[in-house]
Amino acid sequence: MELAISVIVGFMILGAIYAIHARDILSAVIAGGIVGYSLVICFILLKAPDLAIVQIVVETITLIIMVAVVLDSSRVEAYGKFDSRAWVTSGTAVLILAILFWFLKEASATLAPFGENSMRMADAYVNGAVDRTGSVNLVTGVIFDFRGYDTLGEATVLVTAVLGVLTILRIRGKKI
Repeated sequence: MELAISVIVGFMILGAIYAIHARDILSAVIAGGIVGYSLVICFILLKAPDLAIVQIVVETITLIIMVAVVLDSSRVEAYGKFDSRAWVTSGTAVLILAILFWFLKEASATLAPFGENSMRMADAYVNGAVDRTGSVNLVTGVIFDFRGYDTLGEATVLVTAVLGVLTILRIRGKKI
């Protein structure tokens, strides 16, 4: 697992470096998406599916909106001369995407079957949650008493992502 996480983190670093140095805004946005989806795979490998779900929702919504904004902007494509670097860049992106999907498939196979708990801590939650929290609803008791800060952190990530997208959508580009 450490090797897989190391390779994925390497892809994340390469994607971040490419996003910084990309000449095309759409390429930079897609490279940022590669970084975010790689983080989803890392969360799954680290047995944190709740964080993976939050990250995939935030990343998908952000990526869709950012691509829509870039495509709707006044960006002018330079057509004409054939550029062989575009084919190499596209091929490299497809190869990296295929490798990340393979890692996602392998990481998903390590998760326990749906509905089956794989952690020893699950018994403490299930058997002692009602007595410790006073809540009849087990899910509410666990979320608000045992995992309150984690839930607050996830909600903060979602609110920050929504505010960031709204801020970007309200900024108007320069008219050329």
